[in-house]
Amino acid sequence: MIRTATPADVPVIHAMVRELAEYEKALDEARATEAQLHEALFGERPAAFAHIAETAEGEVAGFCLWFLNFSTWRGVHGIYLEDLYVRPEHRGGGYGKALLTQLARICVERGYERLEWSVLDWNAPSIAFYESLGARPQDEWTVYRLTDGALGALGAGGE
Repeated sequence: MIRTATPADVPVIHAMVRELAEYEKALDEARATEAQLHEALFGERPAAFAHIAETAEGEVAGFCLWFLNFSTWRGVHGIYLEDLYVRPEHRGGGYGKALLTQLARICVERGYERLEWSVLDWNAPSIAFYESLGARPQDEWTVYRLTDGALGALGAGGE
């Protein structure tokens, strides 16, 4: 079962974000707090959205967290999938596909023309899964990121 996350889900979402960061070998970079996630998802001006995958017994199997992007070429919004995570004991049970299906359904219903995400180049099981659904890598694009000191320096005028 896939459902929209509620404020009561924030602690388990936070826990799964940390589990995902550990899987991606970057736990030290996962600094978001439960309070920050709550504000982003359920504050006065939500910046992100989340769905929860549950087992038939009501156990949380996984989640996805996403936000809207915009394509100037298409002239419409799309969804950027920030996190998709299924707990190891539930992998292979269809939860990841169900979460992606829900996001694709939202795109179709709202007239969004893209569902995009990033995957680490060493994550072969995820890459194979995504490609089995018809997703294709955008090899001609390279992601760039400013964080920490470089972001601060540029934000202070590039000094």
